[in-house]
Amino acid sequence: MLLSGYGITVDLPSGWDGLIYRRDQGDPTLHAGNFALPAGDSDFATLAIAAMPASGVLLVLTQYEISNAGHGLFAQAGLPAPVPERALRRRAFTRLQPGRRGVQRFCTVAGRPFCLYVVVGTDPDPGTLLGEANAILSTVDVKPVVQPGA
Repeated sequence: MLLSGYGITVDLPSGWDGLIYRRDQGDPTLHAGNFALPAGDSDFATLAIAAMPASGVLLVLTQYEISNAGHGLFAQAGLPAPVPERALRRRAFTRLQPGRRGVQRFCTVAGRPFCLYVVVGTDPDPGTLLGEANAILSTVDVKPVVQPGA
């Protein structure tokens, strides 16, 4: 299923759920998971992480203020994918989440600053689930923002 919005496109396989949205006065965010995503979640998918099964994979790509592009945390050019297994951490969450591993990376893609957040379960193992995540990340395409009047 090709999911597209706000200049972000991702190709999700059968069985995956996803959405691309933008809150009022906010920037675009992509949520994708290999399980049903709860409605009304936060940008960093707090509800989805809590509801995620042990075999779950969750991807979040959320944009920040455009003036951050290419600076500080957002200095890395390009989506930081594939994510190596050694990057996964148990303590990648604001609260410990038993049976979850995660990684958060900042970057600039097509002149747009993003945070990539990847969370995986532990069944069958984090590496296998990370492989699923990386396969999906390889389909992400981001287009530059066209400024009004440009």
